[in-house]
Amino acid sequence: MKPLLLCLLCAPSLLRAAEPTALIEPTLGSLTITQFVSAPYPHPSRADGHKYKEEMFPAAKHYSDSSVGIFIPKNFHSTGRVDVVVHFHGWRNNVTNVFKQFQLAEQLVESGRNAVLVVPQGPRDAADSSDGKLEDADGFKKFIGELTSFLQRERVAGDAPVTMGNIILSAHSGGYKVTAAIVDRGGVSERVREVWLFDALYGGTENFLAWSDKYGGRFVDIYTDNG
Repeated sequence: MKPLLLCLLCAPSLLRAAEPTALIEPTLGSLTITQFVSAPYPHPSRADGHKYKEEMFPAAKHYSDSSVGIFIPKNFHSTGRVDVVVHFHGWRNNVTNVFKQFQLAEQLVESGRNAVLVVPQGPRDAADSSDGKLEDADGFKKFIGELTSFLQRERVAGDAPVTMGNIILSAHSGGYKVTAAIVDRGGVSERVREVWLFDALYGGTENFLAWSDKYGGRFVDIYTDNG
């Protein structure tokens, strides 16, 4: 049985840092883990950390990492327009572990889709659904602008200017909250063509429905009994 992300990627509609070879096979493509100013954290909302039930998550350990994982498949080709899949992880996770745990790069390659995969670091290894700057008004627009500049420097389109194409938002578990904020006030809702939720419809339903109605976006919610 194919992983769910791969099934959606195959469906019709659409590191130089951190030792990338330890995360993916180099033959799959290029994985970069870099730092973005527009990444979710640090953010004033978690300047004093976060408490969930009786567990405290200090800011220095859980809300200071501005890492963004960016995977460009080996056979990616573009004349300037770049489609991206932005994936938001769930509770108690981090960018490097997400790539290993869910084999995201492998799934994208196997799907054959011509897109770039992006995984921002949310609350690092914390029980928290918030995503700092990406929940702010136009926060995702700034993130996409910084991503476009990165892809331009990486010359993913050769000498042609990079233009952001279609955007797919993918979220697991607690990643629902930032996804709902992005389609509501992220600043590029018209670019978001699909939203995929994996055990992640814990709220924000009105945002998703309003976005889908207004822009004709494809909304997919896949869940288990407890999701």
